Amino acid sequence: MERRKWKRVSAKARAELWRRWKQGEPVSRICVALDLRRMTVRRVLLANGGYVPREPHRSARVLSLKEREEISRGLASKDSLRQIADRIGRAASTVSREIGRHGGSQAYRAEQADHEAWTNAQRPKLCKLRQNSNLQRVVAAKLSANWSPEQISGWLSSEYPHNPEMRISHETIYRSLFIQARGALKKELMGHLRTQRPMRRTGRKATDSPVSFTNPISIRQRPAEVEDRAVPGHWEGDLIAGGRRTFIATLVERHSRFVMLVKVDNKQTTTVVPALIRQMQRLPVQLRRSLTWDRGTELTDHHQFTIATKAQVYFCDPQSPWQRGSNENTNGLLRQYFPKGTDLSVHSQAELNKVALQLNQRPRKTLAFRTPADKLSEVLR
Repeated sequence: MERRKWKRVSAKARAELWRRWKQGEPVSRICVALDLRRMTVRRVLLANGGYVPREPHRSARVLSLKEREEISRGLASKDSLRQIADRIGRAASTVSREIGRHGGSQAYRAEQADHEAWTNAQRPKLCKLRQNSNLQRVVAAKLSANWSPEQISGWLSSEYPHNPEMRISHETIYRSLFIQARGALKKELMGHLRTQRPMRRTGRKATDSPVSFTNPISIRQRPAEVEDRAVPGHWEGDLIAGGRRTFIATLVERHSRFVMLVKVDNKQTTTVVPALIRQMQRLPVQLRRSLTWDRGTELTDHHQFTIATKAQVYFCDPQSPWQRGSNENTNGLLRQYFPKGTDLSVHSQAELNKVALQLNQRPRKTLAFRTPADKLSEVLR
């Protein structure tokens, strides 16, 4: 197969590339449509951090290329400045300054003058993080603590309600990370983002594959107090998988979004259920009301769990992970600590507890940027 040659991306192809990217097309499809190599497309995207660049626009107050061409023809015909100005509907002083800025009457060329005008008009403004060193230090520290840009933005709004200089949107933080030309945040901080992507793009949701299960108690039989999250003690659970068939059990309390992680040696029900029982029995009785789980065979012995903890187990509908929304979201956050394909058996229960503590001390948007630990402490008080 003949190797595709490296080619320069024209302005037209670049515009089409960004249009397709904005519509959500994958890089592979863009490469085929524009006949470009994958690395060429990624080079264009990475240069702007995945953000679609703003199209430059010409103000009605400035001279257009057509007007500059009329000035050039007028100079070639030895017309006076006033005659040229009358033809294009501009003041004679405007024409005089235009000619003086771009080489004088002898050297003036319309195309070159228009290009220089566009170049001179570009005055990039420093982003907010570059202008405010205190804000820059705070944002960098929170990113180092594995806070997401949205969590940082929400926390700043609540921490500095009367100081607009100490508030910033999460998109500005993302831009400063992905567009390194801004010089606001170090590239190393990108390693603390959950997705580990080198550019900004809307995430894609994964779907669970159906798993057979016997005698489940349907999620549709849950009491109303579970649905409205008003009463604490109702949990959602799941297993996250790693390499070499290793797993970690995750539990999320629906009212406070409090997280617990449980070390399990495998996904057999004889292993998972006793581990969950030991973890749940550490909680007060009022925090052991119910557990909602996916239709996995790891909870075949769910009746033993109910007898030991007094917590009823409910199972989601097939292929409906969204019915455990809090747990699905938390599992996504945990991938920042436990990437896919890594061996999860190397982590001790003490290490899992540290990760859970860090998650429970991070502000959550759904809690008005309060932490799950604070929310649960409030319930216990």
